[in-house]
Amino acid sequence: MISTLHPTRLPCGNRVLDLSRTHVMGILNITPDSFSDGGRFAQRDLAIRHAVAMVEAGATLIDVGGESTRPGAKVVGVAEELDRVAPVVDAIARELDVIISVDTSTPQVISETARLGAGLINDVRSLRRPGALQAAADTGLPVCLMHMLGEPGDMQDSPHYDDLVGEVSAFLDERMQACVAAGIPVERVVLDPGFGFAKTHEHNLSLFRHMEALHALGRPLLVGVSRKSMVGRALNRTVDQRLSGSLALAAMAMFKGARILRVHDVAETVDVVRMIAAVEAAE
Repeated sequence: MISTLHPTRLPCGNRVLDLSRTHVMGILNITPDSFSDGGRFAQRDLAIRHAVAMVEAGATLIDVGGESTRPGAKVVGVAEELDRVAPVVDAIARELDVIISVDTSTPQVISETARLGAGLINDVRSLRRPGALQAAADTGLPVCLMHMLGEPGDMQDSPHYDDLVGEVSAFLDERMQACVAAGIPVERVVLDPGFGFAKTHEHNLSLFRHMEALHALGRPLLVGVSRKSMVGRALNRTVDQRLSGSLALAAMAMFKGARILRVHDVAETVDVVRMIAAVEAAE
């Protein structure tokens, strides 16, 4: 298994994430239109129940999102996103022993959910919305920066790269430097290659194959490929038939040094992580 050079402790609010091992982040979409589970957990009680189930299945982090970022998704207003996300973050923080990640690009949501107990800001736009960078810096929380060109509404309009891995790496490095300039120490940064965001099927496969190159940036990697179109296209499977492919990629990501796996199917992915860890720990 690939070793990484980043520190093994990531303070996340009142908890610490041990990055010497791989963790499973459970996805909790409080949206009506997410590509895989849109509408299933829009009600607060159902969302909390699902969060409980994911924690019991072994999730170390729960990623709460109130705005779909699937290709072609529409932007959600600030008030609506807050109404979706804030009550769920508040309840999870009160009831569960888990790190809460908030999947948002909105400054007001960053600030309010941090106040309510979030431990990580996970932004597909890499804090490029006006005010987001400063809002994240003010929370003192770690941030996850993801590679994406454009916006979810247009990101799949003929994406092109002359040097895919080099351009992804350069983008993430530039966003890290922006964080440092804004007062977010580089030690508080996690990186996401952005599979499925402004990338063709061939881009996704190539980037995954060469993911190790991103370790040169010196920060832990979060990988989210669960049920995504790269699985569907490679295997000719619908969204509800992509578990096996998603687990294969989870295992490969772990061997390639990913420290956080963002997934829908927590119990199955936790089994993969634990089995690999058991073999790695053997004499």
